[in-house]
Formats: sequence, C-alpha cells, structure tokens
Amino acid sequence: MPYNNKPNPDDRSDNVEKLQNMIENTIQNMEAAEESMSFTDSETQRQQIQEKNQRRQESIESFRSEIKDEANNNQE
Repeated sequence: MPYNNKPNPDDRSDNVEKLQNMIENTIQNMEAAEESMSFTDSETQRQQIQEKNQRRQESIESFRSEIKDEANNNQE
C-alpha cells in the first residue's frame, strides 16, 4: 500500500487573521494573570506571573513583527 507523501500546500491566506487572534488571546491571558495576582499572598507566585507575562509581551511583539512581514509579502 503506497503512502501519499505530498506536502500540504503553503496556504498563508489567513496568517494575519490567525496572528491577530493569537495576540488577542495572549492579551486576555495576561489580563487574567494580572487579576489572579490579587488572589495570592505568595511572592513566588506573583514573580512567576510577572515573568510569564513578560514572556507573553515578547510573544506579542513577535506576532506583530510577523504580521508586518505577512503584509509586506502580500504586497509583492
């Protein structure tokens, strides 16, 4: 039984939309994490939340950079 090893076509038509959704979800996660800090007395947990939100902020910046790249590719 032969296997069909054809790669999937590179469909980038909705990449910008997906990236924008990822940004929105990440922002919502950051806001929820900020809210959760008010429910803990643990300085360790607060620090972990702040560190995670910093990584989330870096991800958002990467997503935005990818959106710019996609916009430039779509203009070509």
